[in-house]
Amino acid sequence: MRTQIPTERPATPLLDLIESPAELSRLERAQLPQLAAELRDWLLYSVGLTGGHFGAGLGVVELTIALHYLLDTPADHLVWDVGHQTYPHKILTGRREQMLSMRQPEGLAPFPKRAESTYDSFGTGHSSTSISAALGMALASKLKGEQRKTVAVIGDGAMTAGMAFEALSHAAHTQADMLVILNDNNMSISPNEGGLATYLEKHLRAGHGAPGLDGSTTGALFGALTFDYQGPVDGHDFDKLLPALEQALNSPGPQFLHLVTRKGKGFEPAESDPVGYHAITKIEPLDAPKKPKKPKFCNIFGRWLCDTAAKDQRLVGITPAMREGSDLIAFSEQYPERYFDVAIAEQHAATLAAGFACEGMKPVLAIYSTFLQRAYDQFVHDIAIQDLDVLLAVDRAGLVGEDGATHAGLYDIAYLRCLPDVMLMTPSDEQELYQLLKSGYDHRGPAAVRYPRGSGSAAEIDTSLPAIEPGKARMLRDGRRAAILNFGPLLPQAQQAAEQLDLTLVDMRFVKPLDTGVIDRLTDTHELIVTLEDHAIAGGAGSAVGEYLQSRGVQTLLLQLGIPDRWIEHASRGAQLAECGLDTDGIKTAIEQRLNH
Repeated sequence: MRTQIPTERPATPLLDLIESPAELSRLERAQLPQLAAELRDWLLYSVGLTGGHFGAGLGVVELTIALHYLLDTPADHLVWDVGHQTYPHKILTGRREQMLSMRQPEGLAPFPKRAESTYDSFGTGHSSTSISAALGMALASKLKGEQRKTVAVIGDGAMTAGMAFEALSHAAHTQADMLVILNDNNMSISPNEGGLATYLEKHLRAGHGAPGLDGSTTGALFGALTFDYQGPVDGHDFDKLLPALEQALNSPGPQFLHLVTRKGKGFEPAESDPVGYHAITKIEPLDAPKKPKKPKFCNIFGRWLCDTAAKDQRLVGITPAMREGSDLIAFSEQYPERYFDVAIAEQHAATLAAGFACEGMKPVLAIYSTFLQRAYDQFVHDIAIQDLDVLLAVDRAGLVGEDGATHAGLYDIAYLRCLPDVMLMTPSDEQELYQLLKSGYDHRGPAAVRYPRGSGSAAEIDTSLPAIEPGKARMLRDGRRAAILNFGPLLPQAQQAAEQLDLTLVDMRFVKPLDTGVIDRLTDTHELIVTLEDHAIAGGAGSAVGEYLQSRGVQTLLLQLGIPDRWIEHASRGAQLAECGLDTDGIKTAIEQRLNH
């Protein structure tokens, strides 16, 4: 077992022969363990150079080899849930050398992507979609009279989502010919929570290692859904894995194969700390300058949450399986009775918050912008219409860099600001985040604070500063001709552009309610109003300003700067901002062109 990530290209003589699954199928079964060892070495080496997810991939090396060994992909459909575990799949499907471009501009995507390879049957990034997609493919094959095998690989973390069980129920009803593989490693990104995790631990994993494929368990839960259940099976033992797969693939109707694997398999640090090694940044040279670590926006949220909980017994913190990502770690330890990890169940998380609010509690739902999309109806129907006191801490808002389009949070302003009586805030730095969280918490009714991934421009924060008055902007600079209305973390770029072009600059802080007073004053004295946001232009904060100006019949020119109407592919956040014209040079150029038009 390796204890260090290799920094030199490993010897992989067997893997070098595999350019596609066709070559893999020609190997003797006795050669597969050696291939697995080489595949792990290559995975560790390539991710060490590029950064990315690898703990989950290390855990499915044998499964990935076995599936491509027995299936006829891409004719057969293989659907991976979420996609964190698909690096071995990419390596075996002709993209081994391209792994060195992972997450870089024009390089491989960090998740399955249909446009990237015919072997990627379905694009993913969010969890719990695999069974639904695979079922659609299986039913389509039946309607077209085609003989294809269809397999969905889903983790025990993703299985906690209701969507997975909706798909299982429908698959049982249709009796479709498909195989669902539960890759059970007792881990999500965070440790699994909930009744399903408890059930698996007590009833299914208990038989792991016993003789025979049924492992002395009944698989009652999945058998009740009329799936033919096998398991639990050691997902790292080819002698057990291959026969189980062959039986399931050659049996009609809905099949369910329960595998027990180890996240981070073969790399001791990842086996010991599967949460910490879920993903890594690329390994920097020893002589590379060390960058000082600054608190991230999510760390400031976590600090505010603990500070506020100490003062208000009504506060409860809710997360859909993102304790580490949203930094509720300290809160979960200090206030365990008021901490609720609902597993990967964003819809339930929102309505759970509504229930708490009905009883006079003050729920704070910490959720990534990209995952809030999954709970939109619940926010509208269960929270907003009932005008309940729920605060959304919308993490990872805006461009997120190397994780790409599936994880970007570019649409929350558009779908939240259209709802009556919802307060929506866009802090420009960590100091404002802390104060606006106070504003949102004090607000009577639903409120949302959106903030980006990573760190901002504030060096230190003063937690004693008061909440910011709703709808109150901050004038930062008086200039001429044009005024920049900044919404969110692009304030440093806006400041540089304003100084170099001698423009007025306002930190708006609130999308809803807008500071219409400051907008009125600026339209009387400037020929151009510029809105700036880390969000889609369509429907964003700039649209809110434009709607207000139109309602008053104001003829002042309006320039909306934000994310253009296209999907922004993976790259560093800085590169993405430059691509969208949201770096300092891009902002200056756009303003100068409009003023000189």
